[in-house]
Amino acid sequence: MFELFFKYPASLFSKGQIVFLASWPLWLLGIGVLVAAGALAWSIWRSRSDGMSLGRRSTIWGLQAALVAVLLVMLWQPALSVSTLKPQQNVVAVVVDDSRSMAIADDGTSRKDRAVRALNSGVLDDLKKRFQVRLYRAGTTLERIDKPEQLTASASSTHLGDTLKEVVTESASLPVGAVILLTDGADNSGGIDLETLNEIRRQRIPIHTVGFGREQLAHDIEIDDVQLPTRTLAESRVSAVVSFHESGYAGQKVHLTLKDGNRLLASSDVAIRSDGAEQSEVLSFNAGPAGARNVQASIAPLANEENVNNNTMARLISVDAERPKILYLEGEPRWEFKFLRRAIDEDKVLLMASILRTTQNKIYVQGRSSDKELRDGFPSTVEELFGYQGIIIGSVEAGYFTPTQQDLIKQFVDRRGGGLLFLGGRFALSEGGVGKSPLADLLPSVLPDRKDTFRRDPANVELTTAGRDSLITRLEDNPDRNVERWKKMPYLANFQDAGTPKPGAVVLIDMLPGNGRLRLPLLTTENYGRGRTAIFASAGSWRWQMLQPLGDTSHEMFWQQMLRWLVTGTHGHLIASTPKSVFNDETKVRLRAEVRDKAYLPSADAKVEAHILTPSGASKTVELRPEPSSEGVYSAEWTAQEPGAYVAEVTATRGAEDAGRDVITFRREDGVAENFHVNQNRELLEKLSEQTGGRYYTPGQISRLNDEITYSEAGITTRETRDLWNMPVLFLLILLLRGAEWLLRRKWGAV
Repeated sequence: MFELFFKYPASLFSKGQIVFLASWPLWLLGIGVLVAAGALAWSIWRSRSDGMSLGRRSTIWGLQAALVAVLLVMLWQPALSVSTLKPQQNVVAVVVDDSRSMAIADDGTSRKDRAVRALNSGVLDDLKKRFQVRLYRAGTTLERIDKPEQLTASASSTHLGDTLKEVVTESASLPVGAVILLTDGADNSGGIDLETLNEIRRQRIPIHTVGFGREQLAHDIEIDDVQLPTRTLAESRVSAVVSFHESGYAGQKVHLTLKDGNRLLASSDVAIRSDGAEQSEVLSFNAGPAGARNVQASIAPLANEENVNNNTMARLISVDAERPKILYLEGEPRWEFKFLRRAIDEDKVLLMASILRTTQNKIYVQGRSSDKELRDGFPSTVEELFGYQGIIIGSVEAGYFTPTQQDLIKQFVDRRGGGLLFLGGRFALSEGGVGKSPLADLLPSVLPDRKDTFRRDPANVELTTAGRDSLITRLEDNPDRNVERWKKMPYLANFQDAGTPKPGAVVLIDMLPGNGRLRLPLLTTENYGRGRTAIFASAGSWRWQMLQPLGDTSHEMFWQQMLRWLVTGTHGHLIASTPKSVFNDETKVRLRAEVRDKAYLPSADAKVEAHILTPSGASKTVELRPEPSSEGVYSAEWTAQEPGAYVAEVTATRGAEDAGRDVITFRREDGVAENFHVNQNRELLEKLSEQTGGRYYTPGQISRLNDEITYSEAGITTRETRDLWNMPVLFLLILLLRGAEWLLRRKWGAV
């Protein structure tokens, strides 16, 4: 439609520059328009016999002046100056996506066959008459081919960014005038990076894209992501958040499962809410013993589903064999201390050392691993305190700690990354002056400024919205049943007002003292620095054990999950990681290590190596280099050639001293990425063309490509001028102006 009125396509106007071919200067055109407008105004003003009002005469004058202006512009011969590629002196790169997603049959014909048919329809031959054409197929790498029939649609992945980068690299030695990219836009490498895009713009290479495939399948369900922690402790409860979207199955139910090999971890029947919208479901399972778990989330195929290969997604979770140790300081003998210790003693993973103040100047120590441990009571040195992963402070006043110990506790959370739990009690929180001490910064709430916060009155408990989905409070896998189970828990023997939660804190359990009209937070959590803190504002949870049936494990389960949360994420002196646990059709793996010294300060002078065991049993050693912008952080990029599971032990040394070690696992899988996001990514293709000066085409529009590809500022070019004075829109404008004047005059009786 645009070309019908303006003679040339819109893309030509966006690339060209308006010029005037007449020999007369442009300022003379402006004077001519003003003079003509003035003469028309004088003529119309003098002609008063027609009886028209001033407003009507002004309208007629405007139409006549516009008509004269159009005629004068045409006399100045407007033209479009545009850069065009010189025939036979430029290279045009034709890149065809040859990945597996191009084998998908839309309406009975594969995308690859449609691309071959489009190129063989005369487009390729016409290009060869005017340019030097180089034909490529693109998958994980870019490969040159002689004819479209060599396409196989068998590449395991699509890396559009890497493909274009290679083409741009070639243009450094070749006059590449344009790139034609035929693809469905289903990229598996994270898109096109800004560096590549900027280089394309710098060289002014237009990328013309031709999109294949439907933008949305009629009947399909696809898993978008599975969120799992990369690590957990043995026998811990783990939540997997499975996100998916679908089309054509709104209102139906799907069966969602989590498996480790053939072992079923969890399952659920899920109702689909609406077409197109992403939906997330949470499934919990027991991580089991130490080792690597290859967790597969699957949705059972539905009737008439067009792509069942995107119904499964795998994630790797490492179950650590370590046994974290918690230090529990209690200020007085009480039931809460006894039952909490008993719950942890039954946990086969957690270890606990406790200090019980029996009298003002006497303590009783349990659970220590040597006679030296806790010999002088609560630790006063970094080495001793930082040897624990979590701390529980019971009914202890803030003044019990020396200023040095208070600072150590703060650094334990902030720098060490440990967990700190405050319990309610007679000498705890506001009653013990914690709110006015340096420890107040660590609290997830602002304590009341009074001393009567601890009450020996009963209080019922109820989960909050956040607690409904938290692993800490997960006594039942079904969220609704879990809420009801908590409502039936025996009431607490006492409660304490823990004040107002700070911004960023999360309340998981509320207390309802007395008649239930008052609601106070019982369990509040917060992330602080590298660690985490929490308040359990009661000393009466022991009733959950005493007043429940003998086989009920609610009390033990809650405290075990609570304290596992407390220590999870408290690492050693070296933390190793990869960006993700499973690499689908990717070979490049980035290894990262964060190294800390004995005081858990960043260590910038360590030698860090990764000793990698490959799936075939071969051993590789990779040295990690310091990152200049992050002190204590080391990284390296390594190529994992084989598919399968990898184990990497990362070690750090400082001279002859062992500075830390960590073990990570990851997997490489081939032939997976192309199963996902198989719809045409038209938005990506349109933006790529728009930002590089190209144009997006559908397969039916590809015949226009030969006429428009010649307009480019890349390669070897010349300037051409295209006449604009004879554009149909100008003649149409003349007719409209003249016709409008005649119609108005007739209406006003002045013809």
